[in-house]
Amino acid sequence: MAVLVIGATGFIGPRLIKRLIDRGESVVGMDLNPGAASFSGVPIGAPVVRGDVTQFEDVMRVVLDVKPDRVINLAYALGAGEGNPHQVMRLDILGMDNCFEAARLAGVKRVVYASSIAVSGQQSHFGDRLVNEDDPVHGTSQYAMHKIFNEFQARKYIKNYGMSIVGVRPANVTGPDKVRGSVDHVQIMTDAARGKPVHLPNKGMMRLLVHVDDMAEIFMRILLSEAPRHHLYNSGGIPVSLGELADAVRGFLPNAQITFANEGGREESGNYLVDWSRLAKEFGIEYPGLHTWVLQIINDVRRQEGLAPVSR
Repeated sequence: MAVLVIGATGFIGPRLIKRLIDRGESVVGMDLNPGAASFSGVPIGAPVVRGDVTQFEDVMRVVLDVKPDRVINLAYALGAGEGNPHQVMRLDILGMDNCFEAARLAGVKRVVYASSIAVSGQQSHFGDRLVNEDDPVHGTSQYAMHKIFNEFQARKYIKNYGMSIVGVRPANVTGPDKVRGSVDHVQIMTDAARGKPVHLPNKGMMRLLVHVDDMAEIFMRILLSEAPRHHLYNSGGIPVSLGELADAVRGFLPNAQITFANEGGREESGNYLVDWSRLAKEFGIEYPGLHTWVLQIINDVRRQEGLAPVSR
């Protein structure tokens, strides 16, 4: 099966490409920076052509050249800030629409795209209950609003043209090389692994963690599925406060210096209670547990730094 991965050299792209190649799929990546370095041990593993997702001609050219059965768009301005709304809009909204339209014109059989847990807004909108894919969205950040529009546009393409377009709402994706978006949870693990002190504002801030490797697996399963039953899936994950995450890190690194300015934060947290039964039941997704992820990330970083790994 021919697969085009747009946004191939970012955080998730190389890991997805590796999984697809290991399964014997034919993969081509597209990225504005095809030579971007990836984290140690995560090679791209497929040809990556230069293309700007904000330019329709670039996207259309690559789609026509590759003739993919499946297209996935992972190109977006995660954590780019609110300071450049025009450029971020071009990437998040125009770029996504270019992918949908090019896929429509080329007759691509399946498009998968990254939405976000950010569309839901703060957990306080829902009380203490789990949030599912059919609940109202309350996100107000620029990033959240763009993802809300992506989901709207996907529904229009599905309704008007009968396309197979599937969105996934990743939670707070974590991993050793994450540098954009929510990175407080990453710092707790990676800085501690390097022996550096960590100081963050709110101990009670909640996150819904999912490891980048698991996220790549989710995207792959949905991408290759014959007929997904739904057009939208929550990734879900493991809810944890930053204080609890710090305790988990200290279980492996007892001398880790992790401090917080305040005890609170829970009431300001984004959505962290999520119903992801749709994904689990249909695609058999299971998560190994918080401590497994924490140990993996710590040792990935220590390996890269030439430090001895730690164990349970």
